[in-house]
Amino acid sequence: MKKRLFFIPAAVAAILMLVGAGCGNSSGENTAAGKTAGPIKIGFVGPMTGDAASYGENMQAALNIAVSEVNSAGGINGRRLEIITEDGQCDTKTALNAGNKLILTDNTPVILTLCSTESLGVAPVAENNKKVLLSPASTNPKLTDAGDYVFRLIASDSFQGKYVAEYVYQKLNKKKVAILFNNDSEWSAGVKDVFRKTFTDLGGEIVAEQGVKADGRDYRTEILKIKDADPELVYFPGMVNSGMVGLKQLKELGVTAPILGGDVWEDPKIAASLGSLADGVKYTVIANRQLPQTFVDDMNKTPQGQNVNAYSPRGYDAVKILAKIMQDAGDNPDKIKSGLYKLNGYQGIADSYTLDKNGDLATADYMIKEFRDGKIVVAEE
Repeated sequence: MKKRLFFIPAAVAAILMLVGAGCGNSSGENTAAGKTAGPIKIGFVGPMTGDAASYGENMQAALNIAVSEVNSAGGINGRRLEIITEDGQCDTKTALNAGNKLILTDNTPVILTLCSTESLGVAPVAENNKKVLLSPASTNPKLTDAGDYVFRLIASDSFQGKYVAEYVYQKLNKKKVAILFNNDSEWSAGVKDVFRKTFTDLGGEIVAEQGVKADGRDYRTEILKIKDADPELVYFPGMVNSGMVGLKQLKELGVTAPILGGDVWEDPKIAASLGSLADGVKYTVIANRQLPQTFVDDMNKTPQGQNVNAYSPRGYDAVKILAKIMQDAGDNPDKIKSGLYKLNGYQGIADSYTLDKNGDLATADYMIKEFRDGKIVVAEE
């Protein structure tokens, strides 16, 4: 079940050596068969500010609902669960600092992460200190080899990129595609790479590929190159603000080819901001089950929880899975890790979860949504 570790720059490796030297025993070694009176702490590193803050706030609301339910039912053998949130800003360095704080100061046995950049930032320090990292939302393929203590409850973009390529080539019958992506986003670059390989293997042609910054405000030069390539479709796995900027400028510059984005566009502010300008633009997203109305109602009670996105129910499921495992494992990270590797057919509110030997979700199912009249709707097939 061991995974390969991705390359760690020398400067970061030096920091991790110091972290490991000062960490001491895992939290599970101090609990004396689960009799410690204090709460079991679960760390959460998510974007609470910046481009993807709505995702972080939405996830935090779901985590709090799950924790409240666990604690109301007696907690973990009498111990309460507690979420400690750190702002990772969808940034690798910021997330690494947050992970260090959660491990060294808060002594959390488990850290939940949201953005792929955050997960890849926290993974080395979690692995080095033998603490569990569990992401309900990170899809970058690199996470598969990020370490033996690293898990996720959402499919890798190895699935999503393949699904999109097959959908475009086989169902939409588009053979010439241009790509616009964020070259400073682990998620965007990762899903783009899988799409490009699968699409060209199928016989498709990438007529243009342009990388832009996620926080950029002027993509006109890159978009004009895409327009000149005369694509049959534009694949644009951009971050939220990048998506709003890019979609507006694609329309302004007269690009008439259909546009297909990725799961990060599961954010109502794109549709609300662009209105009819985004009509007909589609994107892929993980296919969750029909959510229980009680969960939706509880989410809607808080401003942060309204407009439930695709990831938050998986965050809820993550807490419930951890709580189930902790009934036997307590807060011992090694036992929690062992329990996650044995996860098979767990029925959550969003999905059925079975993890493979790499700690990845073993199966994946996607759907197509689109923007219409300022709203997000399921695309008609």
